[in-house]
Amino acid sequence: MDTQNKIKVWDPLVRVFHWVLVVGFFTAYFTEEDLLTVHVYAGYTVIGLVAFRLIWGLVGTRYARFSSFVTRPKIAWQYAMDAVKFRARRFIGHNPAGGAMIILLLISLLLTTFTGLATYGAKESAGPLAGWFGNIGETGEDVLKEIHEFFANFTLFLVAIHVAGVIFESLAHRENLVRAMFHGYKKAEPHAISDQGE
Repeated sequence: MDTQNKIKVWDPLVRVFHWVLVVGFFTAYFTEEDLLTVHVYAGYTVIGLVAFRLIWGLVGTRYARFSSFVTRPKIAWQYAMDAVKFRARRFIGHNPAGGAMIILLLISLLLTTFTGLATYGAKESAGPLAGWFGNIGETGEDVLKEIHEFFANFTLFLVAIHVAGVIFESLAHRENLVRAMFHGYKKAEPHAISDQGE
């Protein structure tokens, strides 16, 4: 790939995290009782990836750190409104709305995996939460399962919004953001904003 007039934005760990998370989440989403072992291991993979991303968000490379893209909700909302009007500024890393989506996805994935582990502990008396939820009864099991499914579906909803945002942003700024998440490079433009604080 010709890297002239491009800047390395996404480091290899962020890129591997992103695509393995995609595979892990959808594997878990489409496997349940029929393929419980696959479902459970996919869930373990997802929670491990989220734990890694939380750490990498604190100590990772410039554009991976939360400090480069987490901002106040008001700023994220204003960016989204500007984007709808096709006047949003281009960011090298995550834009404010994209940063907000990353946080929402991480929270929703944590809630999905935690409730999944709780459900697994309650229904199968297995996993790290079996000691806490192993004896809550059939009603408790059903409640946990419903909560788990709600957060799984809510995460899927967020993923759909995320994909729509990526497509919209790619078209608005004439840059293939999906491809950038494979090779790590984005266009280097002097007027683009490098970080949220700039």
